[in-house]
Amino acid sequence: MKRILVPTDFSSQAENALKVAVEIATKHNSEIYLLHSLDMPSQIRGVQNNASMPESLYFIKLAEKSFEALLKKDYLGPIEIHEAIGHDQIYSDINRTVEEKDIDLIVMGSHGANGIKELFIGSNTEKVVRTANIPVLVIKNEHTDFNIKDFVFATDFGEESRWSFTQAQKFAKAMDAKMHLLYVNTPAGFKTTEQANKLMQDFIKDSKEENHTINIHNAYSVEDGILQFAKMKGAKLIGTSTHGRRGLSHFFNGSISEDLVNHANMPVITFRIQ
Repeated sequence: MKRILVPTDFSSQAENALKVAVEIATKHNSEIYLLHSLDMPSQIRGVQNNASMPESLYFIKLAEKSFEALLKKDYLGPIEIHEAIGHDQIYSDINRTVEEKDIDLIVMGSHGANGIKELFIGSNTEKVVRTANIPVLVIKNEHTDFNIKDFVFATDFGEESRWSFTQAQKFAKAMDAKMHLLYVNTPAGFKTTEQANKLMQDFIKDSKEENHTINIHNAYSVEDGILQFAKMKGAKLIGTSTHGRRGLSHFFNGSISEDLVNHANMPVITFRIQ
């Protein structure tokens, strides 16, 4: 994790994410890229060469002033930080930066959502989770010490999830965390204990990492099962695989990673299925 991207709207939630990114960067001697996407009206954003328009210049000056204040924060320490201002939709700016700067990890804050807001508006964080090709770590609260000892990684243990599983293993190792592999057994996709155990054992048989456990948890829904199991384990981080725009694998009912980003009261990290 040599390059960490932190999108910011200069809110307290974004600053919570930046503080976590600083902790990770300090441990791994990483650089941090701070990205702010201009929140401009759509009629301005769509105009060619909009950066030179008076309205755009106003928003750019506001962003530069906010960056100036943010970069004076004591908790940033000696971390090498690069700031940039994007002019597109946030997820487009993020994906472009990931590719251009060879970013390893995205750390971003989330307000969460529920009810009407979740149904009709959604969140920028959800869009990033759907579209990003690299791991996205979503932070919802302030963490005075981001010390992850137990990491729950929920998957369907299918072949297409192997790459995301490998990425999750690398992250767990980097964080020096014990990984708890989880299969949630639901009525809709019920498997006997023997079937589920065989599925999991076949999945991990070639894995060289041994700092993990394998677990089956019965629940009415996958999301409920993940949250229940994480609480039982006292885990501080939940991870899932995501298909991006196509939703999660058939194991998941709907977009579980997005639901977890909204509903989990702890950090969530997603790994894109390749």
